[in-house]
Amino acid sequence: MTKRVRKAVLPVAGLGTRVLPGAKTTPKNLLNVVDRPILSYIVEEARAAGIEHFVFIVGRGQGAIEDYFDANPEIEQALEAKGKTDILAEVRRDILQPGQMSFVRQMAPLGLGHAVWCARDIIGDEPFAVMLPDMLMAATPPALAQAVAAYEKTGGNIVVVEPAPEGEAHKYGIVALDGQDGRLNRMTGMVEKPAPGTEPSNLFISGRYILQPEIFEILETQERGRRRRDPTDGRHGQPDEGPGLPRPGIRRNDLRLRRQDRAAAGQRRLRPPAPRTEGRRPQGDRGAPLNRLPPPPRASYP
Repeated sequence: MTKRVRKAVLPVAGLGTRVLPGAKTTPKNLLNVVDRPILSYIVEEARAAGIEHFVFIVGRGQGAIEDYFDANPEIEQALEAKGKTDILAEVRRDILQPGQMSFVRQMAPLGLGHAVWCARDIIGDEPFAVMLPDMLMAATPPALAQAVAAYEKTGGNIVVVEPAPEGEAHKYGIVALDGQDGRLNRMTGMVEKPAPGTEPSNLFISGRYILQPEIFEILETQERGRRRRDPTDGRHGQPDEGPGLPRPGIRRNDLRLRRQDRAAAGQRRLRPPAPRTEGRRPQGDRGAPLNRLPPPPRASYP
């Protein structure tokens, strides 16, 4: 009998250099998509899959993530007093209960595998999920719920994949399969950004995993010269399955919309900057330039 998947690791320690300047003061995973932070969607998906404990792998300056999932009595009381019950329900929806979240500091950017390895003591000897907030999934049932269902059927490790856009498979981490029959297939390997024309399939790893706790031993002994570890690099000897998804996900890097795209999506255009008046005459003034106007009268004191 397989153990139930109760815990999820969320690696969120990245600096967000590709979404600057938005991530300069706000952790990149708290940036909004429509009207909710990215992590709000991820936690909602995890809850739908039965996840009970969230392990956030964070970096320096990301305390706002912990605050976001905590209660805020001042805001809640203010909304309640004003009768804004709909907004209050939205605010309370994302609050995690005491004991449901843990935060682990990743002290150096050593890659995804290292981030997962940092959670070893909290995960213990249980199977667990890994969710990369880079991908927002549009799927029914939700993507992680599909992965958990596949795990309960087959055991082992589960890697969620989806088709790459035509002609772009060389830009992703592509899986190799032992045949392809339906949506659940055995995975035999993966290639990170293969040369065009050499891709073993058109299916790329899309940010949802179910892993066995033995992965921590493999990551511990992985060659340290490869500074950026990845959990898909070393699951030899363990069965891997790869369920596809009915709809493609959205990569966070695709969410940097141009101003005209935001307007087309129904969002208000940014106002143009006010015209500069420095060194110009005030409107209607036809006298001396600004720098020659008489100074204002001095105040007199008794």
